[in-house]
Amino acid sequence: MAEANFMKRKQRPPRGMSFDYRDVEVLQSFLSPGGQIIAARVSRLNSKQQRQLARAVKRARNVALLPNGFY
Repeated sequence: MAEANFMKRKQRPPRGMSFDYRDVEVLQSFLSPGGQIIAARVSRLNSKQQRQLARAVKRARNVALLPNGFY
């Protein structure tokens, strides 16, 4: 049988967690090795947090703090 290559679900983050584009270490924990944003069902973020994460990652990419996708 072929091995399933699924990402493990993370623990649920704190309820009031917010994202800042300058906090690169936190943002990288929500990115795949290829640089894509991990889905909300895997990262266990609610919709508001997922939108904040996407906005922060896009801003960090724009300022060149994070890589811009695949290599």
